[in-house]
Amino acid sequence: MKTFTNLALCAAAAAGSFAILPSATSAQSTMAYPEKCKSEGMDMSKMGMSSGGMQMGEMTDYQKASMDGMKDMNMNMMQGMMKKDADVSFVCGMIAHHMGAISMSEVELKYGDNEEAKQMAQKIIAAQKKEIEEMSKWVDKEVK
Repeated sequence: MKTFTNLALCAAAAAGSFAILPSATSAQSTMAYPEKCKSEGMDMSKMGMSSGGMQMGEMTDYQKASMDGMKDMNMNMMQGMMKKDADVSFVCGMIAHHMGAISMSEVELKYGDNEEAKQMAQKIIAAQKKEIEEMSKWVDKEVK
């Protein structure tokens, strides 16, 4: 239990460097985080998150969009990590991680101007969506 608590505290500390921002169009809106990956009784809204000292007004639109995606990813990853089964925790955490990669890629497509970087973002979106679908099917089949 002590290791579990330490893991949760470390995850909360890592998430603490990201701001809570209003939701924008992201991987969260196009692909839903599986209900079976969510941990009951965890109120993620009480997790302390900050912008790491940067004031919201100082951030560019790109930075705000990136932070929003990271907030969503961290919330879901922490939900997945609270699962008691190691396999379920791993798969649920990876689903959230992949959703974060899609969100970052979407921000690149919206704000980036380098064609090579945009092509990488497109490839990431396609690959991560396919893997999320595979992992979500596993969750549906394996998680009671």
